[in-house]
Amino acid sequence: MNIESVKTLFTLFSGEEAEKYSPIIALAMSEVEKMLLPDIDTTDIRLDFLCAAMANHRLQQINSARDRTQVTFAGKMTAGKQESVLAYSEKLLRDYIRLCDGLIRSKTFVFMSFSCGEEEI
Repeated sequence: MNIESVKTLFTLFSGEEAEKYSPIIALAMSEVEKMLLPDIDTTDIRLDFLCAAMANHRLQQINSARDRTQVTFAGKMTAGKQESVLAYSEKLLRDYIRLCDGLIRSKTFVFMSFSCGEEEI
């Protein structure tokens, strides 16, 4: 994963200056690194896009949490632009997770076993 590429893509996705949000970018890169399958080529450009999309999503989550403090005079939450930005960032992240399907561990695998309830002798 190339940090400069990730920063450029983060700025493209978020419209924000990457240096200001370098801790969020570092967190996203760490998250993606933990998701990787063993022996994966970490220079694959798709991983840069995934890291940037994850960092953008984390930023939008933070912004959305901040915006939730704004309420109308009747006490209702304002349905604003930030909620749609958060939904879009989630969709973007999901798209890049699908794009990196062969590079990352599946989060949907569940190992289950069933018993008929009888003891084996």
